[in-house]
Amino acid sequence: MPTRSAPAASPRKAPPAEAGTGNAVAPKSPPQKALEKLGLRRDIDLALHLPLRYEDETRITRLADARDGDMVQIEAQVTHSDITFRPRRQLRVTVDDGSDTCVLRFINFYPSHQKTLSVGARVRVRGEIRGGFVSREMVHPGFRAAGGELATALTPVYPTVAGLPQAYLRKAVLGGLARADLAETLPTEFLSKNMPQPLSSLREALQFLHHPTPDVMLATLEDRSHPAWQRLKAEELLAQQLSQLQARRVRAAMRAPALKAPVHGPQCTLQEQLLERLPFRLTAAQQRVGAEIAADLQKNVPMHRLLQGDVGSGKTVVAALAAARCMDADWQCALMAPTEILAEQHFRKLIGWLEPLGIQTAWLTGSQKAKDRREALAMIASGAAGLVVGTHAVIQDKVVFKNLALAIIDEQHRFGVAQRLALRSKMTQGGEEPHLLMMTATPIPRTLAMSYYADLDVSTIDELPPGRTPIVTRVVSETRRDEVVERIRSQLAEGRQVYWVCPLIEESESVDLINATQTHEALSAALPGTQVGLLHSRMPPAEKKAVMASFTSGQLGVLVSTTVIEVGVDVPNASLMVIEHAERFGLSQLHQLRGRVGRGAAASACVLLYSTGDAPRLGETARARLKAMVETQDGFEIARRDLEIRGPGEFLGARQSGAPLLRFADLATDIELLAWARALAPVMLDKYPDLAHRHILRWLGGKAEFLKA
Repeated sequence: MPTRSAPAASPRKAPPAEAGTGNAVAPKSPPQKALEKLGLRRDIDLALHLPLRYEDETRITRLADARDGDMVQIEAQVTHSDITFRPRRQLRVTVDDGSDTCVLRFINFYPSHQKTLSVGARVRVRGEIRGGFVSREMVHPGFRAAGGELATALTPVYPTVAGLPQAYLRKAVLGGLARADLAETLPTEFLSKNMPQPLSSLREALQFLHHPTPDVMLATLEDRSHPAWQRLKAEELLAQQLSQLQARRVRAAMRAPALKAPVHGPQCTLQEQLLERLPFRLTAAQQRVGAEIAADLQKNVPMHRLLQGDVGSGKTVVAALAAARCMDADWQCALMAPTEILAEQHFRKLIGWLEPLGIQTAWLTGSQKAKDRREALAMIASGAAGLVVGTHAVIQDKVVFKNLALAIIDEQHRFGVAQRLALRSKMTQGGEEPHLLMMTATPIPRTLAMSYYADLDVSTIDELPPGRTPIVTRVVSETRRDEVVERIRSQLAEGRQVYWVCPLIEESESVDLINATQTHEALSAALPGTQVGLLHSRMPPAEKKAVMASFTSGQLGVLVSTTVIEVGVDVPNASLMVIEHAERFGLSQLHQLRGRVGRGAAASACVLLYSTGDAPRLGETARARLKAMVETQDGFEIARRDLEIRGPGEFLGARQSGAPLLRFADLATDIELLAWARALAPVMLDKYPDLAHRHILRWLGGKAEFLKA
């Protein structure tokens, strides 16, 4: 927003000094607290706090030359000023610059506004020209008394929060920019080597971006293609690559149990016995990734591997084979899942596969009875439980492993960064770290693998097991809801089962969505003779378990659910998935939900019911998501489009991850800069370790630890 006529008082204190100076801590003013809320604690943080946009206060435009929609600065005399009450209380001021007149309209105003804008005053005003009913107008423009030199550079408008006026923020940033250590951390040879275009110094780039000259093409600032932006993006990507590579090297120096396959003489290993008992043959992709994991487990360096595979590609059996190798070497294995439903799915499968081989499995969740929990804890501590399966309860303080060697985390991106770091620190025993296998059914696009997952080894299951049927996906307006219910009847008549997924479980004043409870009642009435179940996250765990068991056994024909069934639920007889208000779901979530059907021999379908509400049509983002769902079932293509639509922050679950996501670089357009940073990071760590350390500290501060999770 343009600045007001009465600028905020100048800050009485300088912006916060560098952390750790040892100075006495003075009480913080509200603006200083707001600076900290934005994460602006160090001088370099202020220097790197770049404008959202710019205002051109370098020239005066005649009203006669201004066109509707132009953002202009005028200098004019006030000819009329009054307060009107129709249609609501507002201050209306008429100004004349000698070429034309314009009305300034303020709905929120103060006595200071009226004083500065009194009749006869000459003022400098900046705002957007609009065509009014009688004459042209500006609504809530910025203004001040006329006079003084015009600005020589574009005026920056910074991202801010409540209690932090632009005037204060501009002074703070200017001070931080002057004080920050912006000495070069990039060796000279790096600035030209394989760079898409030459780069100015960091100081020059920042000075320009905070105060660009008026002759600059604004488009190059807005799309971040200007060389100054290129410099910042290159530095940011290099810091990320250095941090990831450093984490990989630190881990390479650690030690983990080497899980060699034991020599049983004529007896088979647990892995071999498990393979013999499986009712199916592994796909070539499963065999390949299984071999990659087995090779890692035989080394005394901690494995840090991501196992990615599309919905239904068979990641669980690969994890079971890794667990078998661990337990065959007389070590314990833990598997942690984000929800109790998913953890229980794993538990049931693993018990079915491993208990006949003599393996005891412990079950740990936050909802289990105290007696069961005590028994499970005793089995884990004694080593009687070779495998431990559960939710985040697995990493609680009271859980003590006898000799843990392998930790498997399913849907790892759904755990918070603090939980993942706690898992690693908790499981370090006797100087040895466990091997870590993370699994995800959300395939990682190549650019993300090169950046946010650069410290991981990635194994990919890129084929589905035989027998998976294609899923027909249709986008249907909610006005055709009756037709969808009729389709459900036909599926039930054939002995099939149906999912109906809703985004909410209770009414919301702000979002008018049909909730799961209402839908359950409506479908129960529309389908007499059919048992319709209801499942949502606020139900007690025992009740959720009972409902899911009824659906799995076929007692329920229809399951109305929130997204608690997004991953892990495996009911081969379910052949139809209806997703209510599909326009409200993310693309990867829609793909996960669709993957709950198509698991049996019957033809399967997914219906995406959408609503436009009061709008004439769906928004562009929602249309792009639904279009992608219809056009492809390839999880990797879905992930690529999801990254395009949402960007890496949301794709990775930024609120959960805690990782410092890229602020300036764009993985969709800056692939050349990413390749440059990726190639130069190992050279810099080897030849210029001090500069590398300073570079990471400048860009990431204390956040680099998060990238290790």
